[in-house]
Amino acid sequence: MPVIETQMLIRKPVQEVFNAFIDPKLSSKFWFSHSTGKLEQGKTVQWTWEKYQHQAEVVVLAVEQNKLIKILWGSPRTAVDFIFEEIAPAQTYVKIRNFDLPFQGSELIAYIIDSTGGFTTVLDNLKAYLEHGLELNLVNDKFPPFK
Repeated sequence: MPVIETQMLIRKPVQEVFNAFIDPKLSSKFWFSHSTGKLEQGKTVQWTWEKYQHQAEVVVLAVEQNKLIKILWGSPRTAVDFIFEEIAPAQTYVKIRNFDLPFQGSELIAYIIDSTGGFTTVLDNLKAYLEHGLELNLVNDKFPPFK
């Protein structure tokens, strides 16, 4: 079974990087435009990308402080792990793994391309936001319509 993985070193403490994914006030600066709540184990939240008029239901399976966030999301649902590794006091290595993909053939290839590009964009945007305080709008600028 294929596993999609993207990764990035973020030059910030693990607590800060982890919290950026948990707290929608921060996540909305580099990923989605709105969330119905924080990521907490056993909770289901809705993420919204207003520009694309798209929503995703996110089921939070596990949260291990500063180490791991496990979710199910999308339609059809796939599993995603956000893995946080402290490299040094102000360096965190983040891996995003997307797996349990219910696709085959050309549909699987298209999903792998889209997911790899999407999660890479999220990590690039996160790095710019946390390290430099920049909101690059990479997710909003990835696809049309452009205004």
